[in-house]
Amino acid sequence: MQPVRKLLGNTRKILISPDGVLNLIPFEALVDENNRYLVENYSLTYLSSGRDLLRLQNSFPSKQQPVVIADPFFDKKGEVVAIKPNNTRSIDLSTNNFPPLPGTREEAKAIAPLLGVKPLIGTQASEGVIKTLQSPKILHIATHGFFESATQTKQNQTTIDDNPLLLSGLVLAGFKNRQGGGNEDGILTALETTALNLVGTKLAVLSACDTGIGKDITGEGIYGLRRALVIAGSESQVISLWKVDDSATKDLMVSYFQRVLANQGRSEAMRQTQLKMLRGDKYQHPYYWAAFIPSGDWRGMGR
Repeated sequence: MQPVRKLLGNTRKILISPDGVLNLIPFEALVDENNRYLVENYSLTYLSSGRDLLRLQNSFPSKQQPVVIADPFFDKKGEVVAIKPNNTRSIDLSTNNFPPLPGTREEAKAIAPLLGVKPLIGTQASEGVIKTLQSPKILHIATHGFFESATQTKQNQTTIDDNPLLLSGLVLAGFKNRQGGGNEDGILTALETTALNLVGTKLAVLSACDTGIGKDITGEGIYGLRRALVIAGSESQVISLWKVDDSATKDLMVSYFQRVLANQGRSEAMRQTQLKMLRGDKYQHPYYWAAFIPSGDWRGMGR
């Protein structure tokens, strides 16, 4: 940051559009020459590309109340809803082990009351349900994420040009028996995510996502999911770079949503939450507070 700082002057808000594996780095946790984390002096927001700034010039109204989805039952049939069939080819994840996420249930139960809604848990945490959403003000999804390379799939199931939008996504209810509600398979790829109706969604949060799953650990999985949410129309996103323990994630998310709802700003709310953890006794290590990064619109949702 030393050569950059003189160019910034008194600026304290920085927008970053990382490339490649830099998508895996939380810049907030980088240490300057004074042995201080960057989060202590700067408010950082990430962009999938510079074009995001053009999109942020427009704001659309939300059409639904917030939606909180967590703790999918991977081995039970997902909720059936009236949706159009989807014939997009999916990669083979049958050999992957996605254990249950009971901690996300507690996280959802703590967050949902702040938003005035009931969380969708278990069989309701399904691909079919997500595809029926119509511009919820806030979308919070806590489940496993994945990124695979085409070389890891069967020969007859390779995807086009290792497209990260086809090779990354979320695992939801009914995944194990391929019954995700309606004609869905329980796997929401990033490509399918681009088709969601999130125009008017002020904030989309992907919590507790192991986006690095697979032999080929790169930034593409994270980039794919984040870009997909942008294309779908969401104004801002919060993405996890790694899976943090349940207790820390729950505390971080509750504090973050409290600050967002107080209109502190979507990025500044994350920064203040991280500073609170950094200055506390329990979660001082960056492993706990630097896992989540804010992307897209950094301003308050009350504008």
